[in-house]
Amino acid sequence: MTLDAIDLKILRALQENNRQSSEVLGEMVGLSPTACQRRMKRLREDKVIEADLSIVSPKAIGRELTTLVHVTLERERADIIDRFKASIRATPEIMTGYYVTGDADFVLVVTARDMEDFEQFTRRFFYGNPDIRGFKTMVVIDRVKAGFALPIG
Repeated sequence: MTLDAIDLKILRALQENNRQSSEVLGEMVGLSPTACQRRMKRLREDKVIEADLSIVSPKAIGRELTTLVHVTLERERADIIDRFKASIRATPEIMTGYYVTGDADFVLVVTARDMEDFEQFTRRFFYGNPDIRGFKTMVVIDRVKAGFALPIG
């Protein structure tokens, strides 16, 4: 799909606030509200816009511990990688998962209520999985920036 300048303006505006009305958004990008709605519908159907979501305060829901976990698998085989990817997708404590190059095979962003909760998670998710060779954890001290906004040219 080819994106034109108006599509890019819409995407920039929606990344800042996806709850803007089509009237306000239309004024921002120079379109009628109806034309703006059609473009947003197309951007969603074509998966340019993957999701509409809210960033929730971890503190507000009692999940104040965030960790970055580097995971190394026992072997790099397609079936093991696919199985691990599926387990990441099925685990609500894992906020984000990346299949990466380098020293680790995956990098995960994991949330927990506290260190005891995280320890229980590690026992269940990591130690109980024979496909995992090892993992290293970094505890987040301060969330400096959170979001999924991409720089749009």
